[in-house]
Amino acid sequence: MSTDQPPPAEPPEEDPFLKKPQEPTPPSGGSPYDSPPPPGGPGGGYPPPPPPSPPPYGGGDPYGSGGGGHGMPDPLAGMPPLADFGRRLAARIIDVLIVAVPLFLIQLAFGTNRYMVETDRGEDVSEVISKSYSGSGLVMTLISIVAYVGYDWWFTRKSGQTVGKKALSLRVAMLNDGSVPSSNAALSRAAVLWLPTLICCFCLWPIALVVSILVDKPYKQGLHDKVAKTVVVQATT
Repeated sequence: MSTDQPPPAEPPEEDPFLKKPQEPTPPSGGSPYDSPPPPGGPGGGYPPPPPPSPPPYGGGDPYGSGGGGHGMPDPLAGMPPLADFGRRLAARIIDVLIVAVPLFLIQLAFGTNRYMVETDRGEDVSEVISKSYSGSGLVMTLISIVAYVGYDWWFTRKSGQTVGKKALSLRVAMLNDGSVPSSNAALSRAAVLWLPTLICCFCLWPIALVVSILVDKPYKQGLHDKVAKTVVVQATT
């Protein structure tokens, strides 16, 4: 009987989405190749300490104000370029159309358009809320929640890219290490993104998300990104 051991398994390929480690910045007046002399002079004492580990993806405090203080790492070190708002908005419009058009056709087929107001019968905009939570309108509300949340959750956990983000060369990444979001992170992000809009705040919640992205520093995180601890960056692969 042979005692040969099987060859070791090949190491997995490097995830192209993970952070790119940054070289530590040498102290002022020194060289990146300098190392402190061992205690007790040459040839004695202890070996030199290991070099410091690279900063995490994004570096420093994940919710810091950016820039880093004296001697602190740049909080954007190692991160791909952040996505600009225009491209994020265009990607979101593409994703909304992908989900909204089939839902609209389903509503027309079954005559359950909850967003249609019949003014000749004395209805006003408040009737939209009533229709959304009664009869066939409630069914369509639940279907819409499953469709929008499920769409964002599935593609975000799979590759970090919905169809719209892939078309615009963007992706969602975990702030701490740049990896594809986990299933839980993707679900919490999708829920915060869509549930308030579909349940009650049809206009106000999207505006709140836009404002949160525009004013957040330095990572341009919307409220949904804050909850999931994600960022939207340019896809470099």
